[in-house]
Amino acid sequence: MGCGTSSATKDKKSEKALKAALVIQNWYRGYRARLKTRQRYALTIFQSIEYADEQGQLQLSNFFSFMLENYTRVQEKEPGLITRLFGSSIQDKDRQDYLGLLEVPDSYCGPRLQFPLTFTDIDLLIEAFKQQQILHAYYVLEVLFETKRVLQQMPNFTHTRTSPSKEITICGDLHGKLDDLFLIFYKNGLPSVSNPYVFNGDFVDRGKNSMEILMILFVSFLVYPNDLHLNRGNHEDFMMNMRYGFTKEILHKYKLHGKKILQILEEVYTWLPIGTIIDNEVLVIHGGISESTDLNLLHRLERNKMRSVLMPPIPMDGDCAEKKNKLGTTIVAQGIRTSGSFSEQLTKQEWEQVVDILWSDPRGKRGCYPNTNRGGGCYFGPDVTAKILNKYQLKMLVRSHECKPDGYEICHDGKVITVFSASNYYEEGSNRGAYIRMSSGTTPRFFQYQITRATCFRPLYQRVNAIESSAIRMLKERMISRKTDLTRAFQLQDRNKSGKLSMGQWAFSMENVLGLNLPWRSLSSHLVTTDEDGNIDYMSGFQDVHIQKPVKEVQSTLIETVYRYRSDLQIIFNIIDSDHSGLISMEEFRSMWKLFKSHYSVHIDDSQFDELAERMDLNKDGSIDFNEFLKAFYVVHKFDKLNKSDNKLA
Repeated sequence: MGCGTSSATKDKKSEKALKAALVIQNWYRGYRARLKTRQRYALTIFQSIEYADEQGQLQLSNFFSFMLENYTRVQEKEPGLITRLFGSSIQDKDRQDYLGLLEVPDSYCGPRLQFPLTFTDIDLLIEAFKQQQILHAYYVLEVLFETKRVLQQMPNFTHTRTSPSKEITICGDLHGKLDDLFLIFYKNGLPSVSNPYVFNGDFVDRGKNSMEILMILFVSFLVYPNDLHLNRGNHEDFMMNMRYGFTKEILHKYKLHGKKILQILEEVYTWLPIGTIIDNEVLVIHGGISESTDLNLLHRLERNKMRSVLMPPIPMDGDCAEKKNKLGTTIVAQGIRTSGSFSEQLTKQEWEQVVDILWSDPRGKRGCYPNTNRGGGCYFGPDVTAKILNKYQLKMLVRSHECKPDGYEICHDGKVITVFSASNYYEEGSNRGAYIRMSSGTTPRFFQYQITRATCFRPLYQRVNAIESSAIRMLKERMISRKTDLTRAFQLQDRNKSGKLSMGQWAFSMENVLGLNLPWRSLSSHLVTTDEDGNIDYMSGFQDVHIQKPVKEVQSTLIETVYRYRSDLQIIFNIIDSDHSGLISMEEFRSMWKLFKSHYSVHIDDSQFDELAERMDLNKDGSIDFNEFLKAFYVVHKFDKLNKSDNKLA
């Protein structure tokens, strides 16, 4: 009897323990699911803002076309301004013109490359960069010139073959994240004849080590030109670099010779191949395709004519492809040339083909339609993928261009693979990086990783809080840059002048003005305060942030406008500033603002901007340090509600 009672008691305890374990397990699964939902929302914010910025960047091409259409009026007021804006920085100088007066001093402690380059130089460079050493400008220019020479001999699409004993590794965007490249080489081995690689564009921008990545890839390419393949991405574009950091990085690291590096780098970009074809079966390109993608045309076009996606070939007067000013200078849509013609640029059809390759994204919806998020390329559905692959007897498309939480994604019935190799792209912990290994007749294998530093020992909820906090801060900055427009939209909905809107009205106004395609209802608790009836105090979204005014007397509308367009203005001013001094004249400053204001329909009185410009000319010498001018406009966060642990996205 005693034994039976004891056994029954144990069974009841075991049953209770099992039920408790199941309750805890279910709670934890729900808890992790909620955290993952918050993380997913945060990534959506990052991506929406990133794509909106790219859309603004591509819209600059319309502004440059507008500049060409109005060049006569500007040329009369500011001789030379248009020439500097549209003139190519590439000049017919050979290697000696750049390197003739450059010497590597005995005091230089960094890596010394020996030409012709060998595997030893790859190893030397990697070890030096691990020690944060800077490669001397002489070697940088040597590598760039040599890379350009070899690239010029290559076709638009490089063809390579694999075998079961010789797999190829495909890497996606690196975006200046050197630690990711180090980790790939540590896990997968350095490039060699027996260990070939494809690096699928976007080596540079955003991260702080774009130059180091570029040098490692170019040196490896020069050592193994048949086994390391470099595809052009949408960020291998000198005008994209002006906005997203690489130009600034070069001028910071190479203060004396940065201009020379930028000039030859602009040329090197244009010679990068458009794509790689593996085993005549797998097409590797950076962005994607469209329903009109013509691989035959892409194989034969002169790719070096594609200077920048922001300089499309647009005939000036109907069928007329070019204009001449009073001085006889030929003006074409991709630049002013003292001698030259429309033949120096791609045709409109060729240009569009390359843009589609560099900028397009796959979607689940059938068909091909404009990529409204990015502003360039298209969205292509599974039917378009099947059509293009079948047309050219291909089996698979491997592309990059989009950050994925797991570093890769498979879609379109397994025919399209996205691979993204920059881990922690938006914020530490935001995403994994990945690379692919494949060979003929085998299934692709995916390898994931994530560089971890300070956050690696934090619990998941702390990591998610950090990502979420950063995303909301970015969104708040977006909101404050459109405060006037948002306030006007809110007030149109607020017919009773109560200062409050329903959730639906507020969400509609937010999307209508910002156009970010975000789940505003779910995000509302982070952005505004809500009363007991569920109505939103719409002005509460601006209480904890403001744009710092460099001059107190200037109206808020002008401050918001300059802050909102600061990246576009910086690119335009950088192009005018041909000697990279950081200074432009007051008259150039005013002329460019007037054209910009006219094209973007900015309704601000010129006198306000003139007053602001005068006050920012601190030493009254008639010149403005435009970088300092634009830095003066920044968002101040008074307090951050996101640190409160009870504030959730989901």
